Amino acid sequence: SAGRATLRLSTCGGAILFVNGREQGFVAPYERNLEAQQVFEVELSAGLNEIRVYFDDLAERDARFYLQLDYLEGPEVETSVPVPVAAGDTDALETILEGMRFDRTAYFGEDVTILFPKPLPVSLTCHVEIEGDFMSTERFDFDFELEKGATKLDLGTSERMPADFRHFRIALRAGEFSVGRTLGVEVCHPQGEAPAALDDRVAEALAEVAAHSEPDTVCAFARLALGQGGEETEAMISAMLPVIEDCHDCADFVLVPLLFAYTRWSDLLSPALRGRIEHAVLNYRYWMDEPGNDVQWYFSENHALLFHTAAYLGGRLFPDAVFVRSGRSGAEQMQVGEARVRAWLDHFEHWEMAEWNSVPYFPIDLKGLTTLAACAPDETIRARASASIVRLMEIVARSAHHGMLTGSQGRSYEHTLRPGRSVELSAIARLLWGRGWYGRRVHALPQLAVCIRDHGLRFPEALADIAMHQSDDAQEWAFSQGENRFAALYHYKTRDTALGTIAHYRPGAWGYQETVLHLRLGDQPEAQIWINHPGETIQFGYGRPSLWGGCGTLPRVHQYRDLAILDFDIHEGQPDFTHAWFPVEAFDETAVDDNLALARSGSGLAMLIGSGELTPVKNGPTAGMELQLAGRKSRWIVRLSDLKREGGLDGMQSRFGRLSARRDSEGALLVVDPDYGQVVFEEDGTVRAEGRILRPSDWSVQGDAVHLKIPGRLSRRAAS
Repeated sequence: SAGRATLRLSTCGGAILFVNGREQGFVAPYERNLEAQQVFEVELSAGLNEIRVYFDDLAERDARFYLQLDYLEGPEVETSVPVPVAAGDTDALETILEGMRFDRTAYFGEDVTILFPKPLPVSLTCHVEIEGDFMSTERFDFDFELEKGATKLDLGTSERMPADFRHFRIALRAGEFSVGRTLGVEVCHPQGEAPAALDDRVAEALAEVAAHSEPDTVCAFARLALGQGGEETEAMISAMLPVIEDCHDCADFVLVPLLFAYTRWSDLLSPALRGRIEHAVLNYRYWMDEPGNDVQWYFSENHALLFHTAAYLGGRLFPDAVFVRSGRSGAEQMQVGEARVRAWLDHFEHWEMAEWNSVPYFPIDLKGLTTLAACAPDETIRARASASIVRLMEIVARSAHHGMLTGSQGRSYEHTLRPGRSVELSAIARLLWGRGWYGRRVHALPQLAVCIRDHGLRFPEALADIAMHQSDDAQEWAFSQGENRFAALYHYKTRDTALGTIAHYRPGAWGYQETVLHLRLGDQPEAQIWINHPGETIQFGYGRPSLWGGCGTLPRVHQYRDLAILDFDIHEGQPDFTHAWFPVEAFDETAVDDNLALARSGSGLAMLIGSGELTPVKNGPTAGMELQLAGRKSRWIVRLSDLKREGGLDGMQSRFGRLSARRDSEGALLVVDPDYGQVVFEEDGTVRAEGRILRPSDWSVQGDAVHLKIPGRLSRRAAS
């Protein structure tokens, strides 16, 4: 029926609202990624009404480009979308898309199958595109014919698919009607034990990247390091040069390993390719103060390091040539780059990483640092870069559980959180410590190997034992990162479990890509749990924060040893639940009952206690992998232990199932733990327990690692 309706239009850029062809008004805040809202009163006619919105924004990287139109009040209405097939078939296909999922959490050589929640209502064609992350350069396309009544899609063996966390973009087409969605899963190929000797692992890493990684400048680097010039290597470089020539986003990721390779092995390249490389280097835009119009990202520490490294070494390569954007000679460009490299190292040595513990960005930092350690003409810069590499790997080792980084992360994505084996830090752990796996997409592995092989880079032998931690005691490590030590990090691990959090970090504020709590059990890297508040409800979306990467609203977080608490108070307008990644398939045992969830992998035990019912997701891409806790105000308590102390899940529940926290008059949270007694978590992050006081405000950048006895655990010698 006709009547007045109230609509609310939300966007970050500009938008114009039309109803039945008449402009109703507009919003045009154009404040980067800051949402603005405007309410409109509109007249609706009886019958069909057309609502149309034009919207735009500035074409910058990471722009939140969206609109939202809410129907707040007015006549009762229905919405419709015209489709060229029967409405019932459309609804059924939509249901299938929403409910489809992989039959496994990850694939290590098995056949890949996508399961449908119900049989297909019609015969159709299916197009599948398999891609890597947003920096990946390759795509694999497949087409299938599916009969009416089909309940699954068999994609073939994972052994013939590219490794890494892969996005499967699936399109179902019936006649002229097509609908699609994206699913993601890890593929990691079966691999044997790593060689015992470091020199052999260096050779293995270079050979692996040269033969099996994505065909880009890093793969070409590995091939040149093995003396493999020629057409195939040159084709890889040639295919990537337009990224540099046109200043694409992340072109600096492509350029720096090319400069490293050119510095070392330009004699293996043809004169024609050397000329193209020189032209690309001279015409590149190295910083925001140089003329240009592009979407390169100058505002994060990993990109800054690469831009400055490229200017420094590019100028060194061509000292007498003119760098077109800046108008400087190569010698002058080198001086500017060198000064900026020194400033970057100054900041790192004082404050280290704003992007703390970041699985995706540590390899990017290593990409720049290894290039400086090998190629910088200044001996002091080479030494400082080498020391910075060792420090980053110490951070990884102390935060690692059986070689795999486990803990709070400053920058995280779903595609770097979910995979247990194929992330590049796993391959780096294999190179340095003998445990890990190779993926397909790499940034710094071969450069690190060459620094070890050719440039005298060495790591303390103790790091391997720290990373693997097989002793009878526990390691507690507290340290800070970022300017003015804004990220206070706490990590606790035994040989069976590891748990890491960030202390007193902006509780209640809007989040970005921060993972605030992360844990692993046993020695299988897939046996992991993290808890977050989703920034969006779109599976495999690009939000920052996304469904799994980061927090929409940051919680109050506390940890003492293997006990942790997260308190959420979610902002209006954000998703009204929190959730835990809880991959049942990855654990040896699980139990979920009301507000309790327990898991065992190997000898590691974990228990989650929710302030309400923990609901397992049973439909869609995360069926069997996700626990949800409804409510804008919620609490999670996490407790870890091991099989020898508890005997099993029942013993774990019996001892810890009644754990709770109460707030005192000063805002502290009090927990009475069977092992630690009363634990006091104060509002400023201070922890008081077992006669100890831990103050995050006191934690240094270098950090303190202490070894603690584990309550109730006998040594292996005594136990035997």
